[in-house]
Amino acid sequence: MFEIDKIYNDDALCRMPDLPDNSIDLVIADPPYGLGKDYGNDSDKLSPHNYLKWTEKWLSLVIPKIKNTGSMFIFTTWRFNPEIFSFLKTKMIMLNEIIWDRKVPSMGGSTRRFSSVHDTIGFFAKSKNYYFDLDAVRIPYDAETKKARTRSIFIGKKWLEVGYNPKDVWTVSRLHRIHSEREDHPTQKPLEIIDRMVLSCSPEDGVVLDPFAGSGTTVISCILNSRHYIAYEINPEYFQMILNRIERADSEKIFDNCIDRNDEYGEYLSRNLSQVNLIE
Repeated sequence: MFEIDKIYNDDALCRMPDLPDNSIDLVIADPPYGLGKDYGNDSDKLSPHNYLKWTEKWLSLVIPKIKNTGSMFIFTTWRFNPEIFSFLKTKMIMLNEIIWDRKVPSMGGSTRRFSSVHDTIGFFAKSKNYYFDLDAVRIPYDAETKKARTRSIFIGKKWLEVGYNPKDVWTVSRLHRIHSEREDHPTQKPLEIIDRMVLSCSPEDGVVLDPFAGSGTTVISCILNSRHYIAYEINPEYFQMILNRIERADSEKIFDNCIDRNDEYGEYLSRNLSQVNLIE
């Protein structure tokens, strides 16, 4: 039996072979994009050829660990997603290419091409029997829309009451310095996005794997949403950042922009944060 609810300060490529095959419900992977960003090491400074070889290597390690009912989200950039998605389509079923519209303000940017204001997210499943709970992430219709649907043909329609499918373009603001959720990490993803993945694609008490934990948003989402996790972060400073987020999560209001929550989460955090296992 492998251990869950653990964060490893280690290289995922070294640790993942220890995981049993067919043991993970969901993988959320936010690897370096190959754009030369500073993560405290040279992990994002590979040549394009070596970056793609490295990507194929870790994907080949992680795919066997996913259950037949499991799936994976992978964050990428438009510069490399054609090659990465082509590789993945030989191993898994591609369900969506999701566009994350980061809501970048209309100022500045390139004058020789159109400004890039989105990230691409690939959504892949291990088989046709993958787990997916759309009702967990539906977006409620606003009052104006509901009023416009008061004609008799709409009365009693489930979709009007439960909300709509989030579609494949997710308009969620990137985290600015003023956001209370913001950490000192160059590519931190909003909790709202990770919540949507965790809630829709892993069952309660399911196991979520994050090979590149970064600022720890996937770990926090799993704690808040009653999912188990296994996470790897090679940078010791980011590893400590994750520990700090967990320690203060029950006392700071850092989740203002999350998918609907209620007061039960405060009780859940107080009960569970003390049980988190941390490994260096």
